[in-house]
Amino acid sequence: MEESNVKFGAMEDVKAGSLLEVKGTELQGKQMPVKNEEQGIEGDDFSLKNEKDSLTEKITKEEIDCANNSEIEPRDKTRAISRVSKSKDNKPKETKAEKDEQDSDNGSQHKKYRNLRKKRSPETMEERRACTKRKYISDDPKDAYQMCHQCMKSDRKVVRCSECAQKNQHKRYCFPCIERWYPELSEEDIVKACPCCRNSCNCKACLRRFNVPKDLYSGDPKNNLEKIWFFKYLISYLLPFLEEFSQNQSAEKDVEAKIRGSSLSDVKIEKIDYSIDERLYCNNCRTSIVDFHRSCSSCSYDLCVTCCKEIREGCLRVCDRDVVIKYEDKGIDYLHGKESLKKKLTRVSPSESNSSEELPLPEWKATELGQIPCPPKERGGCGHGNLELKCIFGENWVSDLKENAKKIVLSCGSAEVSHSQSQCPCFELNKGVNVEDEQLRKAANRGDSDDNYLYCPLASDIQPGKLEHFRRHWIMGEPIVVRDVLKLTSGLSWDPMVMWRACRQILIKKGSSDLMVTALDCLDSCEVDINIHQFFTGYTEGRKHYNSWPEMLKLKDWPPSTLFEKRLPRHGAEFLSALPYKEYTHPRSGILNLAAKLSTEKLKEILNLKNTKSSVEMLKPDLGPKTYIAYGFPEELGRGDSVTKLHCDMSDAVNVLMHTADVDPKKHQFSKIEKLKKDHIKQDRRELFCNANTDDKETGITMQESESAFIQGGAIWDIFRRQDVPKLEEYLRKHHKEFRHIYGCPVEQVVHPIHDQSLYLTSYHKAKLKEEFGVEPWTFVQNLGEAVFIPAGCPHQVRNLKSCIKVALDFVSPENLGECIRLTEEFRILPQNHRAKEDKLEVKKMAIHAINHAVTGLEDLILAVAQEAKEPVCGTD
Repeated sequence: MEESNVKFGAMEDVKAGSLLEVKGTELQGKQMPVKNEEQGIEGDDFSLKNEKDSLTEKITKEEIDCANNSEIEPRDKTRAISRVSKSKDNKPKETKAEKDEQDSDNGSQHKKYRNLRKKRSPETMEERRACTKRKYISDDPKDAYQMCHQCMKSDRKVVRCSECAQKNQHKRYCFPCIERWYPELSEEDIVKACPCCRNSCNCKACLRRFNVPKDLYSGDPKNNLEKIWFFKYLISYLLPFLEEFSQNQSAEKDVEAKIRGSSLSDVKIEKIDYSIDERLYCNNCRTSIVDFHRSCSSCSYDLCVTCCKEIREGCLRVCDRDVVIKYEDKGIDYLHGKESLKKKLTRVSPSESNSSEELPLPEWKATELGQIPCPPKERGGCGHGNLELKCIFGENWVSDLKENAKKIVLSCGSAEVSHSQSQCPCFELNKGVNVEDEQLRKAANRGDSDDNYLYCPLASDIQPGKLEHFRRHWIMGEPIVVRDVLKLTSGLSWDPMVMWRACRQILIKKGSSDLMVTALDCLDSCEVDINIHQFFTGYTEGRKHYNSWPEMLKLKDWPPSTLFEKRLPRHGAEFLSALPYKEYTHPRSGILNLAAKLSTEKLKEILNLKNTKSSVEMLKPDLGPKTYIAYGFPEELGRGDSVTKLHCDMSDAVNVLMHTADVDPKKHQFSKIEKLKKDHIKQDRRELFCNANTDDKETGITMQESESAFIQGGAIWDIFRRQDVPKLEEYLRKHHKEFRHIYGCPVEQVVHPIHDQSLYLTSYHKAKLKEEFGVEPWTFVQNLGEAVFIPAGCPHQVRNLKSCIKVALDFVSPENLGECIRLTEEFRILPQNHRAKEDKLEVKKMAIHAINHAVTGLEDLILAVAQEAKEPVCGTD
């Protein structure tokens, strides 16, 4: 029998049917997934059957009649019967008479098919509609169709958008899709403006479009006078750093003149051939090199100015050893309180090392004149020759920038701002007064402090450029919580299935068919591979271990922050629109965000590469946005909680809670959890508190149960004050063996109790910390739609009460530049293999570019305003 090609449906689907026909031919015999929108599972809208006995689909007269009476809209018909051929091998030989008789029957059948195709080929749209009988009659005379924009189905009752009708677009949404994907919108809301009109539609087509709406305000004021004030404000904070930076470079140049035995004016420093897409790091301390440095001409060993100074003074602070901390895997039973002598695997942290005992490194000294030789091979150098002084920008570029900044400050004056750290007047309510204003949230009970309350403004009350109240609290190093930031957005869903639907096809297009992701199991702090769909299912429904203990998984930075706005363009735009105080937070145009001042064009101008044609971009630090998707549990388990352990970021950060999901454990699971908790307590008494008072531990258990009062929120935050960090470190060094980390093993050793990110303070330890050292953090609950601002230098930890999707963005404010530099120096002296060792922020380079941007921008604006006013401005002639 010849191949048959039969398709049912209106002729508007000819193009779609042809495409499916090609796919059907190519993929004949393969079973393809079928789309099921309501279950959140995506796939292709067709499937091909591969049967050994029969490869031909017989179409009966009843099926043809059914097709003629079909009421599905032309656009909704994407099903096609692919061409198939009957295998000749399985077909018995026929006589000539039988063949003629069969051909006669087939001819009449084919004639029916041809007549059917001819009958359903009207030329005009009116004729097509007239030929199509609908089972589901439209209830709108102006709109003849019933197809839902979201699921593309026509067999459901729909709500029509009146705004789309005015544009003659006729968008419709069925009730199941409204309930599943847009629960916040009522039927009346969609009649007024559908999700498409609101820019919140989460169907596949809308999610994957790149023409996303832009923000009305991106943190860069349009008014020139406002810009002048902001540039002055930047210079007032950055000029002290620039003066110190220039002084260190001048001191190194003086040493070079002494080494050469010549006058300072005769010293010429070689400018290196520097590419804008490379990062130059010190080989000794691994911090970023901004300008002056010493380098070996033989082996290209580079040394920063700070290390040069310490070597000459004989007090090199950098730790030149790798520190190895071993953790033994004692099995899954050990994690749940049982004895286990089985040792499967040994894991080391922060990084692996093959040798436990290393020989002492050779001595490295400078000469009497200050000349530094290239270090020996054991230290990474070649041991031959000396390190020569070189520069990146030019030997006088930094000093000239400093003089220009001083000159413009003298002519224009500095911004009228207060740098003093005085308490904001709104905190006068702290003293024994019941605070009813929701702009203040009580977060601590320190008896000798006036900063127990946090500033919590509404996002709708924040006006562009009005930053005075924010700065009063930000300068003090206080966290700030901004409420209801999601009300400023279009309302795009952050449901994990929506994010997966938006991202999945792009992954396939990029050639990736592996949907496995690496998550962190909070019980043993180890990574696990899991299918992304299974992870998201656990996000909404929960997961548990073999013994009913809740399984808490965390997925960090998915999709990777470098691809976040490419794979999720709509969500990226939605997050930026939710950011409050965009002058500080906008990653590309925030006028007070120092990180936004790293410009490829400016760097080319500094390096005299402005006229060169190159598509190479400047390497910038990865500051986000980054997604943090994690499970949660309302009660503090004490072990395996969904937590972000205590750490300290070297930059400022804003963290927005975009989505939450309630996962209610079953009643029988609670009884098993309580039984396992008792086993954990016995094991902790035996291993962690062998020398401690048992009553103290009992008190800790009672306090853990008391934290269940926080179940109404999304996540619990503990943020410590900067001035309390020394005491916090002292407590953690004293009690670090009372904590568990990898494989659930006790923490036997810490390099740095905060930067190791291996400790989480439960309610018991927070109470003990306050009792012994008088230190208490700000503790508060982050609710859905709240943005938490964390100042640089404030250690913090988080525990999820629900399944949460948070999106975080790092930024660098001028007020906290000094703290960022202090942290960079703190990370600098960590061991070489420490997780926080690398200078990923490059804050000194960032500050140099920021002040250069402010000085040149201010000069241009002054001239522009002077020309408009036709009179001198800021002392210019």
